[in-house]
Amino acid sequence: MAEDKNTTYPPVPLTLEGSYILHQMFRLRWTTWKELNETERKKVVEEATALLEAMEQGKEEQSALFSMLGHKGDLLILHFRRTLEALNSAELSVATLKLAEFLEPTTSYLSVVELGLYEATVRLYEALKEQGVQPGSPEWKQAVDSELANQRKIAAPRLWPPVPARRYVCFYPMDKLRGEIKNWYQAPITDRQKMMAEHGVIGRRYAGQVTQIISGSIGFDDWEWGVDLFADDPLVFKKLVYEMRFDEASAVYGQFGAFYVGIRFPAAKLGALLEGKNPATS
Repeated sequence: MAEDKNTTYPPVPLTLEGSYILHQMFRLRWTTWKELNETERKKVVEEATALLEAMEQGKEEQSALFSMLGHKGDLLILHFRRTLEALNSAELSVATLKLAEFLEPTTSYLSVVELGLYEATVRLYEALKEQGVQPGSPEWKQAVDSELANQRKIAAPRLWPPVPARRYVCFYPMDKLRGEIKNWYQAPITDRQKMMAEHGVIGRRYAGQVTQIISGSIGFDDWEWGVDLFADDPLVFKKLVYEMRFDEASAVYGQFGAFYVGIRFPAAKLGALLEGKNPATS
């Protein structure tokens, strides 16, 4: 593995983790649903609405519903929970609804809110090197733990966020390239820090227009990160993602999965969706 020429820094940047996230995408079995009589449909809607409304009420452990566009699904249920056990309980609660008989899962995605600390990592490593502290030593580990504790206090609201109260969501998974010529994981940590700093500058230009939540999924799902963008103007998704494609971190090293776009609606409007109406405007 390649290293910085003049350093022996550990290659992995420090990170902070927060809420676990589960995206559940479903396609409605419209033909089967329409075969139910009106009384039975009402019972199904009432049961599902009661559960999903309760899930909406949480702050740090919240769920949200989105009406999806395109062939990839009709309904996205997004869950934020503090533990995998709580996330699993949410998933099972949905699975045991009568409504589940009429929902066909198309895909799902499991991840955890992640704040990458490239800048703080390199700054800390450089300071420890100047002090002559060896990587992996007790002094090194103590300094890292102290830095993480400080960063965690500062970043607490970002680690345990509610689902942002925006009208639209855009979700996509992504990887960093591991190619024969260019490989993100063989680039020196200081080079990666500079590229991520450039990447962040672009994102900050959209502050106020979009709320971004990055989640790590290495070891959890098929891609390495999940990206959720929330905005009140869907064109922001196109402009932000397009502009970011031109920075080095994305242009050279970024690999992207499928994109999913949805319109948020309250659980109380679930019945409208099941009637084939736009629940966000009904």
